[in-house]
Amino acid sequence: MCPHQPACPTADAVDREAARITHHHPEQGWSLLCNGVIIFEDTGELLPDGQTIAPHRGPALHLTAA
Repeated sequence: MCPHQPACPTADAVDREAARITHHHPEQGWSLLCNGVIIFEDTGELLPDGQTIAPHRGPALHLTAA
């Protein structure tokens, strides 16, 4: 259960990445969020139920401005 007010988004919410970081390991390239989601520096995710989310970086902003 999230102790923050307002509560962090759940692991199955669309905005799950907005949850607070509880453990950060930049030397290993990952962080654990309050909702149990592990996020990786390449933007991939591992959900608490074992489901994986592929990296989902958007296009570079300087390439989209024309």
